[in-house]
Amino acid sequence: MPPAVLRSPSLWIALTSVVLALCFLGTRGMWDPDEGRYTNVALNMLTSGDWLNPHRNHEVGHWTKPPLTYWAIASSIAVFGANTWAARLPAALSYLLCVWLTGRIARRLSPGSEHVAMLAYATMLFTVGASQLITTDYLLAACETLAMWAFVEARFGHGTQTRRWIALMWVGFALAFITKGPAGLLPLPVVLLFNYLLPGRRTHRTLQWSGIVLFAVLALPWYLAVFHGNPGLFRYFVGDELVNRVTTGEFGRHGEWYGWLEIYVPTVVLGTLPWTPALWRWARTLPASVRRWRGGPEQRLADANWLLLSLWLLLPLLVFCVARSRMPLYVLPLFVPMAVIVAQQWQREGRSLPRWRWLLAWVAMLLALKLALAWWPTHKDASAWADAIRERSRVPVQEVVFVEDMARYGLHLHLGTGTEIEKISLDALHQPRFNPPYDEPLAVELAEHESGVVWVCKQQDWPLVRARIAALGYRAELLGTPYQRRVMFEVDHAAVDQRTAPANAR
Repeated sequence: MPPAVLRSPSLWIALTSVVLALCFLGTRGMWDPDEGRYTNVALNMLTSGDWLNPHRNHEVGHWTKPPLTYWAIASSIAVFGANTWAARLPAALSYLLCVWLTGRIARRLSPGSEHVAMLAYATMLFTVGASQLITTDYLLAACETLAMWAFVEARFGHGTQTRRWIALMWVGFALAFITKGPAGLLPLPVVLLFNYLLPGRRTHRTLQWSGIVLFAVLALPWYLAVFHGNPGLFRYFVGDELVNRVTTGEFGRHGEWYGWLEIYVPTVVLGTLPWTPALWRWARTLPASVRRWRGGPEQRLADANWLLLSLWLLLPLLVFCVARSRMPLYVLPLFVPMAVIVAQQWQREGRSLPRWRWLLAWVAMLLALKLALAWWPTHKDASAWADAIRERSRVPVQEVVFVEDMARYGLHLHLGTGTEIEKISLDALHQPRFNPPYDEPLAVELAEHESGVVWVCKQQDWPLVRARIAALGYRAELLGTPYQRRVMFEVDHAAVDQRTAPANAR
């Protein structure tokens, strides 16, 4: 390799990003509930062959999110095997794509700042940490960033192939829409408002019929298919998954008036480390920048790159703060504009890349943190649960049933792709059709007479659960000692079989 290539910052930033993304990616077990839930749905797609309808088991659908994340996880597992590394690979690749796109955006908006922008995004505490989690948010961030990069190329480029760039923007938005629904279109108002505020908006149209048609062709077929096959699903999506999440606190996601303070302020301040001071210096200059931008059309054009980044960061952040459902990962897509802002701020201050010795120390700390999390004892670790179940079970496990307790869907991966995970209630309940809290009541599950089943309930509920099982004519037998304040047991169907055998003989 030529010495000039070895001295290239792009090469070392790329290598640093790859190491941070892939190193120790599969060391940690699956963490429930989120990682296990998404992977469980993907595994069900693989085993059933039904890639259209997401299911949490063969009986109950899972309709909280559109399918692109499940498709990505299932495809990765199909290629690389059923392991945690393969399940997390789509998130890690999304992180790497965001690093590259951040550099491309910075190169167009502030030429010469692309290396700092890529490095900032690649080494921020939150972006690295999120790349090791199985959620919909990193795939969403990658799709939204793809759309915004295409818009930047169309708006700030050399004026060639503008229509193709706008088409690519709509492709990005379509992919975001089948990743997380309407939330994936949150940067679109940024684009429209930016074009409205700048002169010459007639020559920079984004609402082109060709792009809208392309969006519809890519984004809508899955929705139309599942709405047709599941009457009432459209109302559920709009009512529960959109309106209620935004306007109510029924999902228990920090819906209090101060929830945005306790969630988003720490996420931004700590998550942008070690680049937080540069972001703070930019924020201090924001009022003066706003006053300067109001000077007239010429000044607006001169500050167009600043305006786009400010709108891209602040407008969605305002929406997240107002919405009643607030989680740290919701703001993950906003770390791209923050990284570009950091690079712009460094460029204004005449600063170049940070010292590599300091950077290597920070990267080493991030890797050590990833390794430490793999050994950190937590009740969320599905691999530890799988070991505990194997130690206690007398037969190969084909199903794990949780009684009035959180289902550990990560067991589906750690116990084998043929294992099914269910959550049942003690009593028959009136449940919503879509995403019911329980799969079925105890009496129905017992009547199935399935073999290879391990049952789990809270230790404090064990006397009640055992009594209910006995009242239905079955006998519950403990399997070893409690684990994580849970009791594992099996159900002996011989008791009811022996009781009914003479009647059947007659």
